[in-house]
Amino acid sequence: MAEVEIRTFHDMDLKGGTVVAAFPSVGLVSTITATYLISTLESDQVCALESEDFPSLSMIYAMKPKFPARVYGFRKHNLALFICEVPLPTRAHRPTAHALLRWAQSHGCRQIVPLEGLPTEAAAGPSEPRLWGVGSTDRARAELEKRGIPQLETGMIAGVTGVLLNEGRWRGFDVIALLAEARPDWPDAHAAVALTRGLDTLLPELEVDLAPLQEQAKSLESHLQRLKKQAKPVVPPEPVPADMYR
Repeated sequence: MAEVEIRTFHDMDLKGGTVVAAFPSVGLVSTITATYLISTLESDQVCALESEDFPSLSMIYAMKPKFPARVYGFRKHNLALFICEVPLPTRAHRPTAHALLRWAQSHGCRQIVPLEGLPTEAAAGPSEPRLWGVGSTDRARAELEKRGIPQLETGMIAGVTGVLLNEGRWRGFDVIALLAEARPDWPDAHAAVALTRGLDTLLPELEVDLAPLQEQAKSLESHLQRLKKQAKPVVPPEPVPADMYR
């Protein structure tokens, strides 16, 4: 199990701020939400994550190579966003979560908000997919109640988010996971709309305009499906059982 290194391009003051964590999830909802926030809110890349256990590839944007796991800073909103655009092997989940926690605590952040998808068999319909929250501490659960976000009563959450929740409880550090129902076999931008709305409810200072995301849902789904196909030769699939989250 290799360590995860966080390489800093630009430092930022995050005292009392929030870290949003978007690692590949069911329906790619976390990736869609994170990509939308990066493209619509003022941000800049501040760090990159690297490990011998990470897939060996480079993401090319605007003719520039980028690490697949990166950190963006939203200085106006006192927020940092961890995004990983490719699935990580299981052995990398724990060291990645620990690295994220160390980074958040060393920067004086008040909470981490991981974004996740919950697998659903239901076909996409006119109503917005359902959303739940899970808090690692009494403070975190009280915040979910205050914001009117339903809490998941029983279930199981795997991967980096699961480690973050456990470690948050152990350390007394606030971790609030947001989980939206999503189709497991296809990038689900409609579920990402529900997830983004939930994040905006939890963090009202973001003031996210959801209209463009709702309009771009289909094109975003197609774009991410292409990226998923391109990454397949490098990243072996690790299927998640439908009951892994609930």
